[in-house]
Amino acid sequence: MFYRVKKYAILHAIIFGMLLVSCGGQSSSTNEITGPVTFAEHIAPIIYTNCTKCHQQGEAGPFTLTSYHDVAKRAKLIKYVTEHRIMPPWPADPTYSNFANEMYLTDAQINLIKRWVDEGLLPGDTGSLKIPELVSTDLKLGKPDLIVKVPVIKIPGNNTDLFTVMKIPYEIVQDTFVRAIEFVCGNKRLVHHMNGHLVQFNPAKKKNLNEGRSWVNQNQTQSTKIHRELGLLHDDGTYPALTPSVSNYLPGALFSLYPKEIGGYKISKKGAFYLNDMHFGPTPVDAYDSSYFKIYFSATPPKRPVSEFQIGTLGITPVVPELIVPPNEVKKFTIKASMPDDISIVSIVPHMHLIGKSFLAYAIKPSGDTIPLIRINNWDFRWQYFYQFKTLLKLPRGTTIHVEGVYDNTASNPNNPFNPPQEIREREGSMKTTDEMFQLIITYVPYQPGDEKISMENVTP
Repeated sequence: MFYRVKKYAILHAIIFGMLLVSCGGQSSSTNEITGPVTFAEHIAPIIYTNCTKCHQQGEAGPFTLTSYHDVAKRAKLIKYVTEHRIMPPWPADPTYSNFANEMYLTDAQINLIKRWVDEGLLPGDTGSLKIPELVSTDLKLGKPDLIVKVPVIKIPGNNTDLFTVMKIPYEIVQDTFVRAIEFVCGNKRLVHHMNGHLVQFNPAKKKNLNEGRSWVNQNQTQSTKIHRELGLLHDDGTYPALTPSVSNYLPGALFSLYPKEIGGYKISKKGAFYLNDMHFGPTPVDAYDSSYFKIYFSATPPKRPVSEFQIGTLGITPVVPELIVPPNEVKKFTIKASMPDDISIVSIVPHMHLIGKSFLAYAIKPSGDTIPLIRINNWDFRWQYFYQFKTLLKLPRGTTIHVEGVYDNTASNPNNPFNPPQEIREREGSMKTTDEMFQLIITYVPYQPGDEKISMENVTP
């Protein structure tokens, strides 16, 4: 085993409330257009590829973007959010490193949208356009072997984000194997993010699976008490085994499968889903969610189960210096960790809270060569992704991962939760947004020759 982490990997939330939720791969590069820019010929392919998947009836987008009139009446807004790269929501800098299924517009596409708006929103031959069909997020693997329902949650109509941590227990006849776990969102308008892990209880050490609360409001509960309040520990106070990141959700993102060469899970007869974050966006009226999981069993053991470790807050190596940001200061922190074995990275997750300003991660091999991992020039707490490389990324034994994070605790930071600014620090991994964290979470498998050829792009069942 690569690392043994004593505490759960804690990944915080992303805030709902952006006007557009773009959710597709970027379309092909656009050549310079010398004639008039029209919706039918130039703009529709960009919108349909990058926006419409979310912005259709019944999906997460707050309005539809399926016709010329839909787009034209919001053209100035679309021009603004694309010019400022607010949308599509892709924080990673594509000039530094690239990932599978990237969601960003090229400069040429952004310029086309700007020209189309400035030139008067010319429709072109809209009669010949075929509005794209809704892309299903279902796995279509047939009838699931097990359905585990998330507790029905009431989201108060107070226009405030609700960040929850949940335990959803299950019990089956015997230990078995799983080929896929699918999250089915109950309220696509309000469920903005979900990170799901699988808790594997030792049946001899856990009598009552329903012990404890089913969910807590993470901003109203001390982080050190959350696991006990949810009844996630064994009866003797020890932590059960944890299988990380078995299911994750973000509006518009299709269900993410591992390639056939890796993945799969073993689950115990007594277990629970641990949602270390399920984030509901703000609503002006009371609303409810009734999401659930579909579990598909397998007759064969997993080929290469993925593992996870994290560096920084609650991780295997500390933040340097201690993560304390005095008021009215901009301060830089670092994390460093050396790899004791050859590994193949499956995904990385940068994590900070509200006053994060920028995030940079890279690796230096024993040979001295640098491997760019990720750079986020303008940190946005609202959009935190699981970034998967286009192919598995090898880090040789002896490679050192370096992470640099800058935090802005000044009054000029519009995301600062305090006015006037006051000291903000890490507090034993507190998930409260007004405290801070600094992490890089890495999902990996032990390296095998040929891993560099395993593609993570558009994986299907």
